[in-house]
Amino acid sequence: MANFVLRLPATSFRSFSISASSNGAFPGTSSSTQNGGPVILELPLDKIRRPLMRTRANDQNKVNELMDSIKEIGLQVPIDVLEVDGVYYGFSGCHRYEAHQRLGLPTIRCKIRRGTKETLRHHLR
Repeated sequence: MANFVLRLPATSFRSFSISASSNGAFPGTSSSTQNGGPVILELPLDKIRRPLMRTRANDQNKVNELMDSIKEIGLQVPIDVLEVDGVYYGFSGCHRYEAHQRLGLPTIRCKIRRGTKETLRHHLR
């Protein structure tokens, strides 16, 4: 298993880091890196489609606790995102996503895996 972290100098107020790991969240997807692992990066909230948001309501106590935690120590666990043809779909991290929205944060750390339209259909069932 190979891990790496790439840190780029901040330009203006924007910076991000990229890392890769060999454990993935979406079975049957192709890798975003050569070593078989997902890529971790900050994505703008408005670039992530949330196809499952209407299926359940978030626990507002949990969202509030996450908001406090994110303000104090930042997001500790990235949300899982599936990238299909350049479009990002979020399938986990509903509470973390809402906490970022309510805090007015423009981006969220994501664990991104590439997939096909068939993979996307499988996750939408």
